[in-house]
Amino acid sequence: MGQNPIDIMTKKETEILIHKYNEGNCTPEEKQLVEKYFLTYLENSKEIPDWLRMEADQAEMYETIQAHLLKTSDLSKVKTLWPRIAVAAAVCAIIFSVGLRYVNHQKAKIQATAYVNDVAPGKEGATLTLADGKKILIHEALSGSIANQSGVKVSKTKDGQIVYEVVDQKDGEGGYNTLSTANGEQISVRLPDGTLVFLNAATTLKYPVSFAKMKKREVSISGEGYFEVFKDRKHPFVVKTVSQEIEVLGTHFNVNAYGDEPSVKTTLLEGSVKINSGPDSEILQPNQQAILIGNKITVKEVDIEEIMAWKNNEFLFKNDDFKTNMRKIARWYNVEMIYEDDAPIHFKLGGFSSRERNLTTILKLLEETGKVHFRIEGNKVYVSK
Repeated sequence: MGQNPIDIMTKKETEILIHKYNEGNCTPEEKQLVEKYFLTYLENSKEIPDWLRMEADQAEMYETIQAHLLKTSDLSKVKTLWPRIAVAAAVCAIIFSVGLRYVNHQKAKIQATAYVNDVAPGKEGATLTLADGKKILIHEALSGSIANQSGVKVSKTKDGQIVYEVVDQKDGEGGYNTLSTANGEQISVRLPDGTLVFLNAATTLKYPVSFAKMKKREVSISGEGYFEVFKDRKHPFVVKTVSQEIEVLGTHFNVNAYGDEPSVKTTLLEGSVKINSGPDSEILQPNQQAILIGNKITVKEVDIEEIMAWKNNEFLFKNDDFKTNMRKIARWYNVEMIYEDDAPIHFKLGGFSSRERNLTTILKLLEETGKVHFRIEGNKVYVSK
C-alpha cells in the first residue's frame, strides 16, 4: 500500500484539510482522502497520533463517522466495525476537535483585531454642585470635610461615600445640592435625614441641604438609584422623577428612570411605597415592580437579584432584552453602542459577570452565545451578527 498523502502533509495543512471536511467544503478527492485516512485507523486499530488526541462528544461524533463509512464502505464492512465503537468515537472526536482547534484559532485572530482597544470599568466618582453653584469633583476631593452650608457639614469617607451631617438644627434654609454621576461613575450618599442613596452611572439626584423645616422630605432623581429611607412617620419621604412620585415612610427600593429607557421602573425590596402618576396610583409590596409607561402603571413580581445586580457591582442578564442590557454596559464603560444592519436585537442574554472587569472580557462572554459579535473602535462599540 502506498503512503497516504496526508501522512506527508504538515500538521497545519492537515488541520486545514480536516476543517474543510467538517464544513463540507472539500473536493470529492479531498473528501475521499480524509475518509480513507481515518478508515485506516479503524480497520487496523492503529494508534492515533498524540497531537490529534482531544476530548469531544463521542456519541454525536460516532454517528457522524458511521454515516461517512456507510457512504464509502459496504454494509458488511461497517458491521465488522461495531466491536470497535469506542475506537470510532475516538476518531470522530479527533475530526471534530481538530476542526474546532482551527476554528478557535481563526476566531482568536479575528478577536485580536476586534479588541485592539479595551475600556476599563467604571469607578467611584461624581460631581457635587452646592447651593451656591460651587462644583466639587468627588474623585479629586480628599477624605474629610469638603463643605459646610446652612448648619450641615458635608464629608467624604475613605471609601468614597458622601455624608451629610446636621450640626445646627436651627439653620435650615440651605437650598438644594445636586449630586451627579457621569457614564462610568457611581457613588453613594447619606442625606441629612440619614437616608442612604446609591447612584448608578449617568444619574442625577437633587435634594435639600437640610430637611429640618420641611413637612415632606422631597428629592428628585433621573437615572437609577437605590434608596434605604430613614423612618420618620411625621415626615414622609418623596422621590420625584419626570413622570411620577414615590411616597414612602421607611423602606428600601430601587428607581430606574433613565431618559433613554422606554419606561420608569420602581422596585420594592422592603416596606411599602405608593406610586403616583397623574390619575393612576399603585401601592407596592416587597418583590414587586411598578412599570410606568405614559401615565399607565402596571405591577408585576420580579427577580430582585437581577434588579439589584448593579448595586452589587455585577451584571446579571436574565429578563431584560438585548438592547436594554447593552445600554447598561454602555453607561458603565462610557461607550457608544452602534448597531450594524445585521445586528441581532430580538433575543435575551443569560449569565452574569463582575462590573470590575474590562469591557473586552464582558463582550467576549456575550459572544459565547454565538449570536452577536463586537468590534471596539475608540469609545465606540460596533454590534453585528
